[in-house]
Amino acid sequence: MFHILLVEDDDKIRAIVADTLRKWQMQVTEAVRFDRVLEEFEQAQPHLVILDINLPVFDGYYWCQRIRAASKVPILFLSSRDQNMDVIMAINMGGDDFVQKPFDLGVLVAKVNALLRRNYTYQDEQLQLAHGGLTFNLSNSSIAAGAQSAELSRNEFIVLQTFMRNIGKIISRDELMQALWNDEQFVDDNTLTVNVNRLRRKIASLGLDDFISTRKGMGYIVE
Repeated sequence: MFHILLVEDDDKIRAIVADTLRKWQMQVTEAVRFDRVLEEFEQAQPHLVILDINLPVFDGYYWCQRIRAASKVPILFLSSRDQNMDVIMAINMGGDDFVQKPFDLGVLVAKVNALLRRNYTYQDEQLQLAHGGLTFNLSNSSIAAGAQSAELSRNEFIVLQTFMRNIGKIISRDELMQALWNDEQFVDDNTLTVNVNRLRRKIASLGLDDFISTRKGMGYIVE
């Protein structure tokens, strides 16, 4: 489970963001000692920091510099400041991304997931997933069955990874769309259909027909 440190002095915004991240199965520590943010960071040891700029005592730029001096943890600024210079300063101070208030929770979650994935997922996961005669190589985005192999597009990679990590579970189209959106692959329903069909054809070309089954009105399943 990923651990997020949320440094936001607006109680309402902090509660909404924390609740949303917890629904995404993340652990959230809400900083409340705004004069001791670095201490809160050191105690929490988070995988990512969400940091407001306008804070009591010292601003977010100050705390970003203090955190960055001690750690390479990704930092996402969340602020009502709307000038280009604010974004430039946030990035120059060591921030990794910037979300302006008011914000869409879906966009915030997508950016959080993207930063976590870039910094942690590929470092920790298995290099290969195998099932039903298919070997999925995560390091070079390829699939193989016997002596035959094929390369996958980015979207096909995300779709197949979702299936291979949920063997025996029906995956809805909405879940696949969410997986693609979380990876900043912005697709519509028709594009999803195209990607699933292309993936099916590539797997079938390796001699594995019906690897992905359709459950009418429910989604897809790899059994």
